[in-house]
Amino acid sequence: CAGVGTQGTYLIKVWSYSKKPTVAIEQAKKNAVHGVVFKGFAGSKGAPGQKPLASNPNLEQEKQEFFTDFFADNGKYMKFVFESADGSIAAGDRLKVGKEYKVGIVVSVNVSALRADLEQAGVIKGLGSGF
Repeated sequence: CAGVGTQGTYLIKVWSYSKKPTVAIEQAKKNAVHGVVFKGFAGSKGAPGQKPLASNPNLEQEKQEFFTDFFADNGKYMKFVFESADGSIAAGDRLKVGKEYKVGIVVSVNVSALRADLEQAGVIKGLGSGF
């Protein structure tokens, strides 16, 4: 957690590796949405951690076709994640590790819209539907 975003959003710092920094940035966005859906994240800087949107640990396998399309390059996940900075990366957040770059970016994930979309698609249960 990188701080508190506007209502309905999470600010998350995500790290990714790639041979090209631009690819690592796009992968980090995908990783952020994936983490919100399946993993949750620890809190920091006065912001609470969050549990994953999916309560079923097998959901990714059970809905594999949906998530393959959802997380495809330029897939639907892009609607829910935005770089929170102006696109510049701090010097300490772009590191050369062997033949790859390790890139860290802070992204904003629109969790409210993401949850609504996944509920509408029947992928996760609504908050009011019980367990």
